[in-house]
Amino acid sequence: MPNYFQSFIEDVDKRNPNQPEFLQAVREIADDIVPYVEKYAPEFIDLKLLERMVEPERTVSFRVVWQDDQNNIQVNRGYRVQMNSSLGPYKGGLRFSPTVNLSILKFLAFEQTFKNSLTGLPLGAGKGGADFDPKGKSDNEIMRFCQSFMTELYRHIGSETDVPAGDIGVGEREIGYLFGQYKRIQNNFTGVLTGKGPTWGGSFIRPEATGFGLLYFVERMLYETEDSLKGKTVSISGAGNVAYYAAIKAISLGAKVITVSNSNGTIYDESGFTVEKLDFVNSLKRNLQEYTTRYAGATYHAGKKPWQFKCDIALPCATQNELDEDDAKQLIKNGCICIAEGANMPSTETAVKEILKSKILYAPGKAANAGGVAVSGLEMSQNRIGQQWSTEEVDCKLKKIMHDIHDTCLHYGKDKNGRINYMKGANIGGFVKVATAMRAQGLV
Repeated sequence: MPNYFQSFIEDVDKRNPNQPEFLQAVREIADDIVPYVEKYAPEFIDLKLLERMVEPERTVSFRVVWQDDQNNIQVNRGYRVQMNSSLGPYKGGLRFSPTVNLSILKFLAFEQTFKNSLTGLPLGAGKGGADFDPKGKSDNEIMRFCQSFMTELYRHIGSETDVPAGDIGVGEREIGYLFGQYKRIQNNFTGVLTGKGPTWGGSFIRPEATGFGLLYFVERMLYETEDSLKGKTVSISGAGNVAYYAAIKAISLGAKVITVSNSNGTIYDESGFTVEKLDFVNSLKRNLQEYTTRYAGATYHAGKKPWQFKCDIALPCATQNELDEDDAKQLIKNGCICIAEGANMPSTETAVKEILKSKILYAPGKAANAGGVAVSGLEMSQNRIGQQWSTEEVDCKLKKIMHDIHDTCLHYGKDKNGRINYMKGANIGGFVKVATAMRAQGLV
């Protein structure tokens, strides 16, 4: 292990105690970047560009006070991590979940730096949210929370400063409440948030974008090996937006989807999901077991993840560190040829090492799930020019962006034997653009 790598990681660990997710993200990226800069760009080391990238430009933490339907006063903590603005306004989602903490948001913002760079769009990187759980809350409670949250956040964002979007726990409903409060305070209808409804400044196919983009990336990976999705068996984790639209697109491209899941368990449908079946899953909310009462051939596996079932392609689309080393070994043993991440950092460090060692196709989240932020960037463009592009036009642009990301990974990740390390390609490809911009902008 190079001395620079060791000292860099030790310094990050020392400066960010008790932040394991953030340290995991930094270590994974530094594994590829440090050897690259030592060989090709040693001046980046002298300028401490990597040290500057891991330090957020600004971290905001604030109190969110709101009243529930029983008139009880509730107190939550809100955050916005403004990580890097070298390529454009800070851009990244808001997550409402009791699991939210500074380590998770910093890891997400750091990953976002590279993801946004890969899209080729003028986007900086940020992430935010609150330890608020929208599950089980009424619409009025969620509205009151969002209004209180935005009453503080509005000071730190703007259409040319920081443009948040949705994430886990923040969908079109929450974006609507947040946007309404911003407009109310500022008396300004502007593109300060993305993920808006298509009738009030949003873009077509924004809800579909991450899932669709994931499959466009997988399609391009398979094309490189003279293969296709047609006839492939696909296992998907998650039952939310990304998983739903990834499944829809996989089916439309000729694949058979056999699993969806949530934190309580997994549905396995050997005959394959259809659009009608997926819509029924959506209607079930968290009680996925009810699926088997309508579709008798399917089975529900309480407390189990989807990776035990034989598949050609695995798409983790739930949350970070959901796929561990044992899961990776099981997938490889069962003949899986491709793992592509729809969620952010869903594979553990040891799982990634196992996958890379096996030499099967592997697409990291910063490349494969960039479709969501790509269409958010396109929504910002539409807001700026006061236009709304058609579904077909946005979808065409999304597909091109995902193919361009693939080609960037190919450029930086292909070895002399022609093998492609998509993780290495995404890390270096994302880094070079940001580092070049930071060097040009001086010591900021």
